[in-house]
Amino acid sequence: MSDTTDKKAAGTGAALGAVVGGVSGGMAAGAAVGGMTGPVGAAVGAAVGAVAGALAGKIVKVDEAAEVTYWRDNYSNRPYVVTGSSYDDYGPAYLHGIDAYSRYPDRTFDEIEPELSRDWRTARGHSSLDWENAKPATRDAWQRLSDRVERPVPLDTDRDEC
Repeated sequence: MSDTTDKKAAGTGAALGAVVGGVSGGMAAGAAVGGMTGPVGAAVGAAVGAVAGALAGKIVKVDEAAEVTYWRDNYSNRPYVVTGSSYDDYGPAYLHGIDAYSRYPDRTFDEIEPELSRDWRTARGHSSLDWENAKPATRDAWQRLSDRVERPVPLDTDRDEC
């Protein structure tokens, strides 16, 4: 298994663990509070606790293949791309941003940028870009995912954040 695959598996496992833990803890807390008012209160408390726990352990599912296809089709139109450059130079930077958002969905790009800079030496593969030239593409991929993920709102059944 490659280092990149290991990182993705670890990120996915961490996200899943956070959700399971969040849901379990939220249900337990909700049930405990609800237990003070009887069975109906326990059921309502458990449901509310489960929603709150799930929100605390948010899962970010990224369709990496779709993101790669998007960037392969659109990279040449980005303002930071040097004329005559190939996708092979920018592709690893986009993957670095996709992976970063999957691992750190609740942090800003600026918060994780020092880690991304440090990790670029490994993530770059055969890209000719140094970090300063790869950073805009990494940020672009990270931001695209950040913009596309709807922030959940408790009891928002139509998912319009209202």
